[in-house]
Amino acid sequence: MPNFPDHELMICTTCRGVQSACELRDKLVRHLPSAFAIQMVECMAGCGFPTTVGFQAAGKAGYLFGAIETDTEIAALAEFARQYHQSDDGWTKAGERPRPLFKKTLARLPALHKEHR
Repeated sequence: MPNFPDHELMICTTCRGVQSACELRDKLVRHLPSAFAIQMVECMAGCGFPTTVGFQAAGKAGYLFGAIETDTEIAALAEFARQYHQSDDGWTKAGERPRPLFKKTLARLPALHKEHR
C-alpha cells in the first residue's frame, strides 16, 4: 500500500456549484481508501447528469458517473472506490459495480499507456 494517494476521485464543481461539490466530498472523504485523493474539478462535460464524479489512476481504466444525488448513490461510490482500488487494471463490468451505479455510468475510458520508443 502506498503512503501517498495514487488514485483520484474527481467531483465536478460546475454541475451544482462548489458548495454542493464540497458537501459531496465531505460525505465521501472518510469512506474512501487512503490511496484516494479527492480533486474538485470544473466541468467534466456531464452537464445533463449532475453531479458527475470521475475515477482515475495510472494504468487503470477511468470512469465517469453522473446524476449522483442520493446518500445510497454516494455510499455506492465509496464501495466502487474500494473495488476500483483493488483492481489491477480498473476494468469492471456493469454487473460487478455497486447496483445503485448501474444506470449512472456515463463513460469508461481505457487506461492510458505510454509507449516507449
